[in-house]
Amino acid sequence: MAELNDTADETLMLRFQGGDRRALATLVRRHKGLVFNFILRHVRSPAAAEDLTQDVFVRIVQNAAGFKHESRFMTWTLSIARNLCIDHLRKMSHRRHASLDQPLGDGDTGTSLGDRIADDHPEAAADRRLVSRDIAERVERAVEELPDEQREVFVLRQVAKVSFKEIAAITGAPENTVKSRMRYALERLKEALSEYEEYARALR
Repeated sequence: MAELNDTADETLMLRFQGGDRRALATLVRRHKGLVFNFILRHVRSPAAAEDLTQDVFVRIVQNAAGFKHESRFMTWTLSIARNLCIDHLRKMSHRRHASLDQPLGDGDTGTSLGDRIADDHPEAAADRRLVSRDIAERVERAVEELPDEQREVFVLRQVAKVSFKEIAAITGAPENTVKSRMRYALERLKEALSEYEEYARALR
């Protein structure tokens, strides 16, 4: 099993298609946590996210023969996860949700607001901890209030670390549209957290 740990995802899928079940076990171990977190930020229920994560890998087994090696394994996997989330949310009649420390850059790079606050002022450490908790709660609410299409791109980019090109493939939207949705999402989040920007500047 150890020799598989450094093997690319797509090569592992090729081996699994050839009958090597150890390759699938490596893929599950490598990506289960990311898939779970991605789904959790959509469905908001750990129990449902656990079930859906298992469903993702069941689908991978069922559809392994159809995997095209010109695609990235994670793009394919997250497409499966996304479709399962949509189906689940339709059945449960509630909307998806995301949570994380949000970067303040252009979507590819940038420090989070929490990072900016966490500077070299130890005397403000206690205040920063309180503010960080408040920021996390505010981010939860702000992300939940994003329009669906913006929230989806935001989660794919910032939670799953998927490239804009791959997000376009997953969502079926043009890449420029995906980038615009990400930009609008970040602008909305910055506006929601603007008071903390002032706090961060005051600490410098």
